Amino acid sequence: MRTQVCIIGGGPSGLLLGQLCHQAGIDAIVLERRTKDHVLSRIRAGVLEQGLINLLEEARVPTRMGTEGYPHDGTVISFEDMEVRIDFTKHTGTAVMVYGQTEVTRDLYAAREQTGGTTLFEVDEVEIRNAALEGDEGASVTFMHQGTRKTIECDYIAGCDGFHGPSRQAIPAEKRKEFERVYPFGWLGVLSETKPAHHELIYANSERGFALSSMRNENLSRYYIQAPLTDKVADWSDDAFWEEFKRRIPRRVAEQMETGPTIEKSIAPLRGFVCEPMQYGRLFLAGDAAHIVPPTGAKGLNTAASDVHYLFRALQACYLDKDPKALGGYSEKALARVWKTQRFSWWMTKTLHRFPDTDPYELHIQRAEIEHLASTESMQKTMAINYVGLPY
Repeated sequence: MRTQVCIIGGGPSGLLLGQLCHQAGIDAIVLERRTKDHVLSRIRAGVLEQGLINLLEEARVPTRMGTEGYPHDGTVISFEDMEVRIDFTKHTGTAVMVYGQTEVTRDLYAAREQTGGTTLFEVDEVEIRNAALEGDEGASVTFMHQGTRKTIECDYIAGCDGFHGPSRQAIPAEKRKEFERVYPFGWLGVLSETKPAHHELIYANSERGFALSSMRNENLSRYYIQAPLTDKVADWSDDAFWEEFKRRIPRRVAEQMETGPTIEKSIAPLRGFVCEPMQYGRLFLAGDAAHIVPPTGAKGLNTAASDVHYLFRALQACYLDKDPKALGGYSEKALARVWKTQRFSWWMTKTLHRFPDTDPYELHIQRAEIEHLASTESMQKTMAINYVGLPY
């Protein structure tokens, strides 16, 4: 097989890049290790920045945001029973959209199938070859598919295959630097067919630890609590979760919230990770293949989308404007935004969680930080700008 861009990874990043390439007349093949059903079974966050929404529109991806999306003009930060509302539209003129990542992926698959783009599922033993070559000679990707070893010859490779995929590992260890911050706790999350506890997201710092009240729609809620890494899902019954969650959010919200059976429950560790550079010859990393943020600032999917934006613009310049040098600036542009989102996610995580070694001094600092946020409009504006997303 032959294509211009071989995209490794059939998650939202790879699919979005594939759709943008299709609209620009750039040929792309998408390879996915799992089945389509497995990809669509993944439960992920769903706070979308306007930049991502704009990219979906540019890629001509029909979505159901108009009927199933949940526009948010603000969010609430609480410290025990002290609450601060951050007004996004007041400070930035824009808002965010609550729309599950699974639904974004479903929309992207539907669009790709409509355009007839090639997507190969259950691809294994992927090997990237000749990525470092310059000049006219292209790279290639070999893999097992349906019991046969196959090869795709291509001009460029987009590694959108997540933290554990082969793309980042194809960059020689001596050519990359990796930065990591592992947090000493995880998030226990549940999904329930109940009305949201509040019409906006609530990020809560309590004496018992962090909690987040979120939603997917008017009858589907998503809730999280900070939990030790040693905890197992089996340790938490529904009743135990609801009791603990209510003790961490503002009392006025807890007293009127609806609870019920959970339909999904999982524990995820928190970490920050960045790989530099995000390109090596003809290989370009995007999304979790290059960086991970703790979910506190809702930046994972949105930062992946900004990677796709910069990579697509460079591919446009290469193929449509005949400027292959444009690809050389991808990593620098992408990383500039990556580190800004890392900083914001780190600040949110540090401010809102109780760490194992948190002492009374640090608790007072956390409270002072929230009080400063409550009383300082310029700080509210700064947070709003970071939350809704910096322009690409």
